[in-house]
Amino acid sequence: MAVGQRAIRRREPEPKTARQPLRQEVVDGIKAYILRNDLRPGDPLPTEPALCEALGASRSSVREAIRILTALDIVEVRHGHGTYVGRLSLSALVESLTFRGLLSPDDDFQVMSDLIEVRELFERGMAERLVSSLDEEQIARLDAHVEEMRRAGAGEGHGFVEADRAFHTLLLAPLGNDLIGQLSAAFWDVYVIVAPHLDVFTREHEAATIANHQRIVDAVRDRDPVEFAAALAEHYAPVRLRIAEARARR
Repeated sequence: MAVGQRAIRRREPEPKTARQPLRQEVVDGIKAYILRNDLRPGDPLPTEPALCEALGASRSSVREAIRILTALDIVEVRHGHGTYVGRLSLSALVESLTFRGLLSPDDDFQVMSDLIEVRELFERGMAERLVSSLDEEQIARLDAHVEEMRRAGAGEGHGFVEADRAFHTLLLAPLGNDLIGQLSAAFWDVYVIVAPHLDVFTREHEAATIANHQRIVDAVRDRDPVEFAAALAEHYAPVRLRIAEARARR
């Protein structure tokens, strides 16, 4: 018993160390550094050792935080060059919505319906600004995108979906609102990926889609926001109907 007690008495207390920041704290610390230093996409971040010292974190914690921020496009790692502020795009949102739409049979149609509603909300909600802001060159380009869709639908070209996407991207361009532009593009990307898996869109619908897009262009050319909003409603209504019908079949 005495031997055991002596052994206990001989043990030295373990040295106290500063608490290592949790992973989320390191992530938040890097984001705070970007904001505090007013960095912009493409600006360089400190080296890994400098970040470890500044945040009081281990190299493994900093590396894990960098991986998380890279997935969110907040940070970009250029191998052989260093770490930079990322593009701050909505790629993570696209991935999340796409995966949700493809993963769950119960969610896919709801994702599609939500995307259609948001896209229409952007465009119809800005009707007056859009019809007054689109200039003649942009209107001509909208016409060109409709013609691309028409040629692709007739089998004389390719890229119906690409022309459709470019049409709606250009439609919102005069707003000069990067957030709306990014959100619209992100929702469109999800829409294009998920839609084929739902089997709701076929070539027989292309003619109506082309006609609706032409009506939108004509309304813009006439500077008629009421007709513009009506054309958008007519454009999106059949899409909603086809989604509802496909959901009922399933």
